Amino acid sequence: MAPIGRPRRYHTNADRQRAYRQRRHLQAGGHTCVQIGDHITLYLGDAHVIAAGLQHIDALITDPPYGTNFDFTKRRRSQNPLQPSGPAARWTANISGDDQPFDPRSWLSYPQVILWGANHYRLPQAHGFIVWEKRKGSTPDDHPGCELAWSNVPGSSFVHWQLWRGMIREGEANVANRAKYHPAEKPIELMLKCVEKTTGTVLDPFMGSGTTGEACLRLGRPFVGIELDPHYFQVACDRLAAAALQGQLFSVPS
Repeated sequence: MAPIGRPRRYHTNADRQRAYRQRRHLQAGGHTCVQIGDHITLYLGDAHVIAAGLQHIDALITDPPYGTNFDFTKRRRSQNPLQPSGPAARWTANISGDDQPFDPRSWLSYPQVILWGANHYRLPQAHGFIVWEKRKGSTPDDHPGCELAWSNVPGSSFVHWQLWRGMIREGEANVANRAKYHPAEKPIELMLKCVEKTTGTVLDPFMGSGTTGEACLRLGRPFVGIELDPHYFQVACDRLAAAALQGQLFSVPS
């Protein structure tokens, strides 16, 4: 992978000043804003409210709450499902907004869109679909074997094969390397491919732990992230700040 340099987010001083005024306007509305370098901007708050005040967004890449009301807090299964002293779940809270139906319509007007969870809600005809095959030939269980993303980007269709079943995960998030940052986390390897299918500044209005943002950072792409949950907002801030620092340490001086 190419070294991470310092991407130029602003082509002119006018662009820089406009972005500064945009951040100040949103902060004046009570929204926390964290700036990491010149190219990563993170907001804490309601995605619909904050996104309405953003300008110059070229692509939307996001994995929203699907509205399935999945319970991530229940006890993990043990060899004896009736055993009351089974191990407790790692997650102490469910995903914000997942208890309500998700309406994708307000997010489909961006020039480039990659929207995960496409099999959970109604969407118009797509230019392409992205399939994440999570089993890779392993034994089926009661979790989905694949996930689907809708896209309006021509030529964006592809299949990503990466084993991801509970504690069994291929790639950088393998348990030998680290724990998951978020209960519905996507692999960085998958999100790198998604970002590469688009151009320009990327918005993720349901940022979670910031995987899309880290993919943008590695590829030298400007990123704007929004997260409603204060805990995961802080996780994303810490993760992207650490990734940015690592990029500076290993970048090649221009």
